[in-house]
Amino acid sequence: MEDENDPLKYDVWIEDALRTVIRRTLTYISANGLPGDHHFYITFRTSDDKVEMPEYLRAEHPDEMTIVLQYQYDALDVDEHAIYTTLRFNGKPESMIIPLSSIVSFADPSVNFGLQLKMANLDDEDLEYEIEMELEEIETSDETSPPQADEPTDDKERTTGEVIALDAFRKK
Repeated sequence: MEDENDPLKYDVWIEDALRTVIRRTLTYISANGLPGDHHFYITFRTSDDKVEMPEYLRAEHPDEMTIVLQYQYDALDVDEHAIYTTLRFNGKPESMIIPLSSIVSFADPSVNFGLQLKMANLDDEDLEYEIEMELEEIETSDETSPPQADEPTDDKERTTGEVIALDAFRKK
């Protein structure tokens, strides 16, 4: 059992380091755009008080929501505390503020990369299984869709954004 008086908070420090990876990645993308086939699945807790999003989306996703940063975002700004973006849902732009502290997972399926946060309550075997399952789902969803399905045929044409729930692949 973890000693709460222990000054060495490895779990907190590791999670902070992982959030720094997310922040640095999104800061780079904000300044330079998405290179190549890179795109991101970001899952966050919608119940976090500091998350700002349309109420209809919060009602549809009361606990967690996964967004995809690929084609359907118009703006992306990042600071040390939050992601500020405008995403399109059914063609309508919606502003969102997602605190880095509310993010529970981050994945870039183009390079088979994923991070799972808030891991302190999982043992190593459960954590390894959960990350493998999420990455397999991302890979499967990329492989089963036609290669051109998500890509606009014209630079000005955009595809419809979608929200992907990864809850089915998490151990409860």
